[in-house]
Amino acid sequence: MTTTQQPSTKQDILQTLLKQGQATAQDLAECLHISPQAVRRHLKDLEEEGLIVHEAVQARMGRPSHTYGLSQSGRDRFPDRYDQFAISLLDTLAETVSKEQMTSILQKQWERKALEYRDRIGNGLLKDRVEKLAEIRQAEGYMADCHSIDVDGAVADGNRFVLTEHHCAISQIAESFPSVCGHELEMFAVALQDCTVERTHWLVNGEHRCGYLIQPRQES
Repeated sequence: MTTTQQPSTKQDILQTLLKQGQATAQDLAECLHISPQAVRRHLKDLEEEGLIVHEAVQARMGRPSHTYGLSQSGRDRFPDRYDQFAISLLDTLAETVSKEQMTSILQKQWERKALEYRDRIGNGLLKDRVEKLAEIRQAEGYMADCHSIDVDGAVADGNRFVLTEHHCAISQIAESFPSVCGHELEMFAVALQDCTVERTHWLVNGEHRCGYLIQPRQES
């Protein structure tokens, strides 16, 4: 029983840290419904394996507490749907065509993807479309979710949403070709053509997630 439970618990910890960015042992214990002592044993093992890192946070009273987050090796544990073949193919294209042609190829790819998204999410309520978009991105490996939000202290009206992606399924490609990430805003805007889409968080900038604010376009 122990040998099958431990790897599962460790994986649960890694997934929670991927989604939350950082957490204390107590936070993880409450989230996973196990004892803080058990969490700390797993955290010790994961840190020795190089999958997580910690930093000390000074509490108001008492000893500093530790917060934990994924290392790059920890992030690499989560499978990407795009592998080295895609990177090699793009490298070959970059060596074969001009910079302008390469930009055009990447642009056409994202335009094609945006139209595919638009077709799949349909023309229903914005809530349903954003949830469907999150579902599609989740299936593609982005660990995506969405929720309705308040704006400027106003009560949530069900028409403003944040789409969050806790994992980048094309992170290896983005390292070699950073411009691919820049097209996501454009892609979502095309898929949700009656909305404005703003980036709120970006993994490229060192944040632990990518976030997009989606709301209906104001009539001019």
